Amino acid sequence: MLPDILVPFLAISLAELGDKTQLSILLLSVKTKDHLRLLAGVMLAFLLVDGAAIVAGSWATTIISVDLLRKASGLLFMLFGLLILRDLDKSEEDGDDCLNRSPFVSGFALIFLAEWGDKTQLASALFATQYNPWLVFAGTIAALALLSGTAIYLGQAILARVEKRLVSKAAAVVFVLMGLYLLIPYPG
Repeated sequence: MLPDILVPFLAISLAELGDKTQLSILLLSVKTKDHLRLLAGVMLAFLLVDGAAIVAGSWATTIISVDLLRKASGLLFMLFGLLILRDLDKSEEDGDDCLNRSPFVSGFALIFLAEWGDKTQLASALFATQYNPWLVFAGTIAALALLSGTAIYLGQAILARVEKRLVSKAAAVVFVLMGLYLLIPYPG
């Protein structure tokens, strides 16, 4: 029973550490003060994506091509980056950029699109074939919650030490670069 939770927890934790997903959550966290809603949106997306993988294997990649999901994720990353750049011109007190208006929706959309066909989703599906699916789900979600909460916390720690405008510019550039990377055809 313990390996059913522990193996997915450790594997997913290591696989996601420093992954584009966690970097995205960190970058989104510097754009909002409503961290609980951001975390809720992120976790709902993880629950749906990884839950679907565990329950039905990697069925989404047989219905929707991984290439299409990758391109949609790339476009979404670029859109977020461009929206951040656009909103830099607004006053700091305004606080009404598109990401601040709904951190729940921003976090959910980004993770929901980016995670389909991701290595952690596929790993979750594979673990479910060897271990108790409910325990795999618990281990996977626990790992993702821990890492996502940490990313949000780190985003705020960075923001406390670095000028918000500089962090926003860096976040925008990183989002656009990640989007471009995802739009490059995947070998294999």
